[in-house]
Amino acid sequence: MPRRRSQPRRAPAKQEGDATSPPTGHESIDIENAPDRRSVSPELAKKYTNRSVERVISMLNLLQRSVDGMSLAQVSNSIDMAKPTAFRYLWTLEDAEYVERDRDGQYRLGLGFVGMHSRGLQILQERARPWLERLRDQTGETANLGVLKGNSIVYVEIVPSKRAVRVEYSPGSQDPLHSTALGKAIASRLPEARVREILEQTDMEERSANTITTVQDYLDELDKVRRRGYGIDDCENDVDGRCVAVPIIGAHIPTAISVSGPASRFPIKDMEQIAASLTEVAGHLAKEPE
Repeated sequence: MPRRRSQPRRAPAKQEGDATSPPTGHESIDIENAPDRRSVSPELAKKYTNRSVERVISMLNLLQRSVDGMSLAQVSNSIDMAKPTAFRYLWTLEDAEYVERDRDGQYRLGLGFVGMHSRGLQILQERARPWLERLRDQTGETANLGVLKGNSIVYVEIVPSKRAVRVEYSPGSQDPLHSTALGKAIASRLPEARVREILEQTDMEERSANTITTVQDYLDELDKVRRRGYGIDDCENDVDGRCVAVPIIGAHIPTAISVSGPASRFPIKDMEQIAASLTEVAGHLAKEPE
């Protein structure tokens, strides 16, 4: 019988962080005595800087400045990166929800980057609060700040009416895009392809007899919102609730503010006047840095 050839014994694998492991493709650096970044020379700073992370940051900063989204070609040209490389970066960021891509191939920041606990949103909430209180006192009704998260509108800052009977939401509660004034205001600033994508991923539930339940009717409604500058929920989300909302134009987070109240004391004829107040407040918030 032939003898089996003995296999050579493998050396034990070195663990990550093993001090005896040689550097893999990078020059060794002194972690314990790293220089102060405020006074370090450019040459030494380069030694400590990770180029891949720098490029990811450049990509995210680029998308943050874009309200309408950017194509792959625009991203790669703006940061001087080959398209296949840029695509791999974007693919990875999209998988982690830091970037999202619509059906037209436009990239924009995703929920992982502008999530509910992002610093930018927190600052916007803090700045919006006194303005919402002013709107509540002026109208007597509930004032809201809402953002688009996924396919839903999320209420992130609410100043409830002081009246016993009122329309009131809880921070973090969600409502559909298609049946709310906040949803219409935000959708009016989004590309049509993205609006269609959101609507097709929801069932456009009929929440009342007034609810818009078809994509085309909703797109027609958005044309009206763009012309007049504000969206109306005329008992569409709730049988006895009305709401008027305007978008915060220029915000990198899809955001809008609204005033809502019972239909019995919140007539349609008052919508235009309240929308004018909302537009003024939205203008102040848009001017303030996030």
